[in-house]
Amino acid sequence: MQAVEVKSFLEEKMPGTRVEVEGEGCNFQLNVISDELAGQSPVKRQQAIYAHLNPWIADGSIHAVTMKFFSSAAWAERT
Repeated sequence: MQAVEVKSFLEEKMPGTRVEVEGEGCNFQLNVISDELAGQSPVKRQQAIYAHLNPWIADGSIHAVTMKFFSSAAWAERT
C-alpha cells in the first residue's frame, strides 16, 4: 500500500478534509486537517478515520496508523 492511496481514499470519503500521509507498506502517519473534526473529541476524531480504514486494517494492508489532527488555521500556522 502506498501513502498516496491512503490520502486519496480518505480525502474522497471525507470531503472538506485534507490528509497528509507519510509512510509506506503497512505503517502510516497521518496529519488530518479538518475544521469539522477539530471540534470533536480525540476519540471521535480517531473513530472517523478508522471507520474508513478498518477494511484495510482487517485484511493486513495497514498494520499501524498514527494520527495528528489540525484545524485549517492551526495547520496554516504550523507551515
